[in-house]
Amino acid sequence: MKSSYALSCLFVMAVWAKTLPVLAQASSENHPRILIHYDQKDSFLKSLEGTKWKAKYVESLQSKLKPYMAYWKADTTWLVSRLQMNWNTRHNQVFVKGGKFSHSAGDAPVPTVRFSGSRDWASDYRAPRLEDIIPYQDDKRGVRLINKKTGEPEWIHPSASGNIIEGINHTILLLAQDAAFLYWLTGEKTYAQFAQPIFQTYINGMYHRQAPIDLDKTHQQDIIGLATFEVIHEKSLIPLALIYDFLHDYLEIANRPQTISVFQKWGNQIIKNGVADNNWNLFQANFLMYVALLLDENSKYDNGQGRQYFLDHIFKTSTDRQLAIQESIRVYDQETGIWPESPAYSLHVTESILHILTLLAHHTGNNELKSYPIIEKSVWASFQYLFPSGYTVGFGDTRHSSIPPATFELMISNYQKHKETDKEKQIAAMLNRSIQQGQYQRKAHDLFDLFFYVDQLPETDAPASIDLLTTPTFYAPNVSLFIQRMTQVKGGLMAATVGSYGNHAHANGIALEFFANGYVMGPDMGKGPSYWHPDHRDYYAQFPAHNTVVVNGKSGHAAMRGQHPFTLDAHYPEANRPKPGFDKISFAQMSFSEPATQADQQRTTILIQTPSGHGYLLDVFRSEVRTEAKQRHDYIYHNIGQRLSMIGMDQQAYTLEPASELGLEAGDLKAYQYLSRKKGLAGNLPLRAEFSLAVDGAPELLMNLWIKGADNQRIFTALSPPSNALSEGTAPRAMLQDSIPTLIVQRRTAAWQNPFTVLYNPTIKDSLNPIRTVEYASESPQARVLMEGEISDIITCLSNSNRIEQQKDFYQKGLLSVIRHKHGDAGAQFIFAADTYQIDYQGWSMHALGSSFTGSLEKSPQGYRLEVDQPILLRIPDPGGEHYPLLFTYRNGEILEKIGATPSRQKPGHLEYRISQAIDFAELNLSTE
Repeated sequence: MKSSYALSCLFVMAVWAKTLPVLAQASSENHPRILIHYDQKDSFLKSLEGTKWKAKYVESLQSKLKPYMAYWKADTTWLVSRLQMNWNTRHNQVFVKGGKFSHSAGDAPVPTVRFSGSRDWASDYRAPRLEDIIPYQDDKRGVRLINKKTGEPEWIHPSASGNIIEGINHTILLLAQDAAFLYWLTGEKTYAQFAQPIFQTYINGMYHRQAPIDLDKTHQQDIIGLATFEVIHEKSLIPLALIYDFLHDYLEIANRPQTISVFQKWGNQIIKNGVADNNWNLFQANFLMYVALLLDENSKYDNGQGRQYFLDHIFKTSTDRQLAIQESIRVYDQETGIWPESPAYSLHVTESILHILTLLAHHTGNNELKSYPIIEKSVWASFQYLFPSGYTVGFGDTRHSSIPPATFELMISNYQKHKETDKEKQIAAMLNRSIQQGQYQRKAHDLFDLFFYVDQLPETDAPASIDLLTTPTFYAPNVSLFIQRMTQVKGGLMAATVGSYGNHAHANGIALEFFANGYVMGPDMGKGPSYWHPDHRDYYAQFPAHNTVVVNGKSGHAAMRGQHPFTLDAHYPEANRPKPGFDKISFAQMSFSEPATQADQQRTTILIQTPSGHGYLLDVFRSEVRTEAKQRHDYIYHNIGQRLSMIGMDQQAYTLEPASELGLEAGDLKAYQYLSRKKGLAGNLPLRAEFSLAVDGAPELLMNLWIKGADNQRIFTALSPPSNALSEGTAPRAMLQDSIPTLIVQRRTAAWQNPFTVLYNPTIKDSLNPIRTVEYASESPQARVLMEGEISDIITCLSNSNRIEQQKDFYQKGLLSVIRHKHGDAGAQFIFAADTYQIDYQGWSMHALGSSFTGSLEKSPQGYRLEVDQPILLRIPDPGGEHYPLLFTYRNGEILEKIGATPSRQKPGHLEYRISQAIDFAELNLSTE
């Protein structure tokens, strides 16, 4: 027996099939054409019949329209009267003052469309239900909206309404759009009769409306649209275009010249205004695409502004404020495929271009994606933004989110159509991963999805692994982003370090986000309620809202268009390249000049895998103002959780006292005022900060920060406002609106020779924590991490490759070394050195033969494995035996050279191997077998 759902679908299909002869008459006008060609209806019906998610979407449109159709049948003016129009005043001119509506004036022969209330979408009000909107509302008291706090209706000036006015109109136009589509699909004239007056009333009202005028003559005049304060938000153009397309055979011919004039005027306003050097070009082009495709060829219009006119402006012809796509896509980093804005905008740009190219390919029948290879590259580069959980990093004006599923869907559609099966299956595997993890439910969200997503995802055995689509380190210089991944660590670790470069950036110095235990434990704070809101200006976009170092309480610079990248001084492994043979360590060192205080800053982040398979991060942050004797540096770190405790090396918890040192009274940034429950204690001794996160009865997730003690150091704890970067994929749902426990390590002196040194040790309560304790040398920048199994890591981090650190049995001239040693063993389990000229440890050493080198020497079952990027001299203790062991060097999987040992003249009892050319790796067999 068939289900009721299946029966209803069959009934709908039968109705559609009966209407085919009626709609055949429309084909002479060659409409519809935007989402489907007029002669493709048969194939579309078959697709609907065989695709449950498509049929379900059509059914949902019918259900959504049903109550409004009932209102309309009782009163044909019911929905039209709720359009936000100048019903009585019929003003044809709009005046704004900067980013807010001022007033309207003039006289038109018909009601005109009301303009938006404000550029700032943040508002204390919300729209009423359509049922509760006063019909033909046009009152000198303003607009009647619902106060969010009281829940009661109020009359307010439109300038306080945010984007609600345009939002109400858009909601009504979407209902008309859906009705127009159902008219085309079913032939039922009631749908057309429902949609036509809404469309015509709005179009007539916009025909008599002039472009808004900014009384203050600000930059606002250069970005304003006909219905909204920004041409990138003219989204009502899309339903209007689709109504015209699907309702074409029903609309009165006499009204078409006026209708076409509105679309041309609107399109030209978008071309005229905007911002020519960021995402605006692509968002504008998306709207223009609908205008272009609904129009006929240029010759059909006296002004010559038809389809080709607008397509040329989309793809080829740039204006002062609207760059053509062929020029705009040069903004992508051609090496990495990254767009120079924060992730939410970058990903949306690529999605928008795919949307545009899909529409163009539908129009031309060509594979338009191949004309713009950087777009395909940017799609595959998008995976580099991802934490191990599949959510994006959160720097700048963004939040942790998944890659837009529409990007995957459109790539699958393209690959399937053009028989690129391997790529199709790989993308489908990633989309299936999102579906399985609950990040995405495959369904149509609008008519575009209905027509352009493939009916069924292909079956695929391709691995859905972020690890296969990313690299251990990734550097995107055009957004000053460096990512370190350690995916082989249990649960995965990732450190994302960001400067302030590109659009929608924040003032953040060298900021860090840290992923561990399945969550973004150390998040960015994200953006405020809107870019104009004081919370955004004073806190979310400022240094104290980031995991960074603030100097003298004043660090800062202009946000949004960031011009303050860090300099990437050194890193390992090589950025944007596959995993190296030695993968137990990842590091990056960045330097930065803080503009407000002229402080020099340098941050080194070192990810290390322990023998147990867990991992930790050592963060070394140098900061000083060379010209000031008296200075202050605040190391700030935010971590999700319910509790933050300070624990001494004797495992006793400290009691902190209320503190008032941070805030406006101390001359600090206003952002410090957003911190609450501030407490402090002296920090001259090493101690441990423990953040605890309890989730639904599961074992507590802990983040232990082992903090180096120092003179003139003080420790503060506080609560920060909720992080707007967090999402359900990067933090427990209960934490999304909670305050964020915050640690501040304050140094009342320069922090350069004795930098901030903090080890991040993520673990789970009552589970194995491989780290027993962390010891910091008071007189040197060295940390010793003591672990289970009598194993220790000795980490020496200097400020540059020419610095020297020397102790008994240890010498380093170089930037960084990590030595793993097991108590009782001779030598080291491994020696890693980066940007180094010489490293010596217990008789084992590597010496540069020219440029500084980065390399590793690691024990193997037969002896040692060496990886190095420059020629070096390797010295080892003589293992004894009749013959000196050979060093085999390899390149491209084959033996390059067999290097014999030479007894050392400088160090008797030792052997030397001279590696004089580039190699992939080398093996030293010390086995006696």
